[in-house]
Amino acid sequence: MSQRQIIQVFEQYQKSRMHFVQTVADLATKPQNTEILQNAGVMPMLRSLMLDTVPSIQQTAALALGRLAEHSDSLAEAVVKEDILPQLVQSLASQNRFYKKAAAFVLRAVAKHSPELSKAVVDCGGVDALVLCLEEFDPGVKEAAAWALGCIARHNASLAQSVVEAGAAPLLVLCLLEPEMALKRIAASTLSDICKHTPELAQTVVDTGTIAHLAQMILSRDAKLKRQVFSALSQISKHSICLAEMVIEAEVFPAAFVSLKDPDEYVRKNVATLMREVAKQTPELSQLIVNCGGLSKMIDYLGESRGQPRLPGIMMLGYVAAHNESLAMAVILCKGVPQLALCLSEEQEQIIKTATVWSIGQIGHHTLEHAKAVATAGLLPKLLELYMDASSSEDLQAKSKKALENILKKCTYIPALEPFLYDAPSNILKHVVCQFSKVLPQDSKARRLFVTSGGLKKVQEIDAEPGSALQEYITTINSCFPEEIVRYYSPGYSEVLLQQLDNYQPA
Repeated sequence: MSQRQIIQVFEQYQKSRMHFVQTVADLATKPQNTEILQNAGVMPMLRSLMLDTVPSIQQTAALALGRLAEHSDSLAEAVVKEDILPQLVQSLASQNRFYKKAAAFVLRAVAKHSPELSKAVVDCGGVDALVLCLEEFDPGVKEAAAWALGCIARHNASLAQSVVEAGAAPLLVLCLLEPEMALKRIAASTLSDICKHTPELAQTVVDTGTIAHLAQMILSRDAKLKRQVFSALSQISKHSICLAEMVIEAEVFPAAFVSLKDPDEYVRKNVATLMREVAKQTPELSQLIVNCGGLSKMIDYLGESRGQPRLPGIMMLGYVAAHNESLAMAVILCKGVPQLALCLSEEQEQIIKTATVWSIGQIGHHTLEHAKAVATAGLLPKLLELYMDASSSEDLQAKSKKALENILKKCTYIPALEPFLYDAPSNILKHVVCQFSKVLPQDSKARRLFVTSGGLKKVQEIDAEPGSALQEYITTINSCFPEEIVRYYSPGYSEVLLQQLDNYQPA
C-alpha cells in the first residue's frame, strides 16, 4: 500500500469519526432520540472521542454530550457515572475557545438538574475551571462559564458559597461592564442566583461594587437585561435593612418606576418585587417609596396586570400599610383598597387571594377610619365568604379570619356590621356584637336604626353562654333600650302577650 493510500485511509477514518459525532450531536437535539442513543452505548464512545487528536471532533463530542445531558437528569447522571467530568475539566485549561464553550455547556447541562449533580461538578474542580474561563478574552467563553456558574449557584447556599470562594463575584461584575449584551444578562442573572440565598452571600456580592453597576442599567433598552438587573437588586434588598438601604442609596428610585409600564411582563414584575423587598424592611424605606410617588405607580400597575405578576404588588401594599397608621392611610388615599377589591374579585389563584386578604387586613386593622375604608369597599362580606368557603385553602381561610377579626375590632360603621348579625358564625359574631356594644351607648340615631332594621330582635335571638363575653356585650346593648322594647323583641314575647290576652277579663 502506497503512502498516499495510507493517508487516504486515515483521512477516511477522520471523516468517519467527524460524521459520527456530528450525527450524534444532531440526533441529540431531539428528546425522542436521547434514550435510544443512551441504550446504544453512545456515552463511552463520546468520552473516547473527547480525547481525539482532532480539535473539531473533540468540540463536537462535547457538544453532543451537553445536548444529551441537558434533556434529563438521568442522562446527566450517566455523564457523571462515565467519569467524563474530570476529563472535561482537566482539558479546559489547554484547549481553544470553541472547546471551552462546549465544555462549559456540558457542565451547565449537568449542573442545572439538581444540587447533587451540581455538587458532582464542584467536586471535580469544575467551578475553579469555570472561574478561570471568566478571565478569557473571548466573550462567548465568559458567557458560557457565567451561565454554568449560575446553574450551580442557584440550587442552594452551599453551592453558591463554592462559586464565591472560587473568586467568581468580582469577575462577574467585570462581565457587567463588557459591551456584549448577552454576557451582561448572564452575569446579572448569576449574581442574582448567588445573592438570593443568604445575607452573607449578598453582602459578598455587594462588596464588589455590584449595586452601582446594576443601578446604571435600570434604564437599558434591553428587556432581558433589565429583567436580570431588577431580579438581582431584589435578591440583594430582601435580606436586611442595610442591604436595602444600599440599593436606595444607588438612586434606583424613582427611576425604576418607569419600568412598571415596560412592555415586558417580567421586567414589570421584577420591579414590583424590588419595591416589595425594599418596602417591607422599615417604615422609613416605605415612606421613601411613597414620597417618590411609588404607591400610585404600583396601584396603576395592579390595574394593568393580571395573574401572578400582580402578587408582588399586592404584597407591597400590605407591607407598606403594616408599618403604621400613616402609611396605611397613604395606601387608602391612593385608592389602594378599591384596587385590592378588584384583585380579590378577578383572581382565581388561591395564593393571590391569600396575599390580597392579608394586605387588606394590614390596611384595615389600625383605626376606625382604616376599618371604615375597608368596610365601605364592601370587602367584609367577601372576607367572611372566603373564610367560610370549604374550597378555600387552609392558609386563605386562616388569613381571611384574622383579617376579618382585626378589622371588625376597629369597625364602627353600622351598615357594614349589621349583616354579620345574620350571617356570621359565633366566633366572628362576638366581635360584631362587641362593636355594637361600643357604638350604641353613644349614638341615639344608631339605636333607633338598630331597632327598626331588626338588629335588636336578632341580638335577642343569639344563644350566648351565661357569663361569657358575648353575653356581656348583649347585656350592654340591651341596657341602651327601654326594658319594654327589649322584652317586645325577645323570643317568645308574642306568646306571652297572647297568654295575657287569654287570661284578660274585660271589666
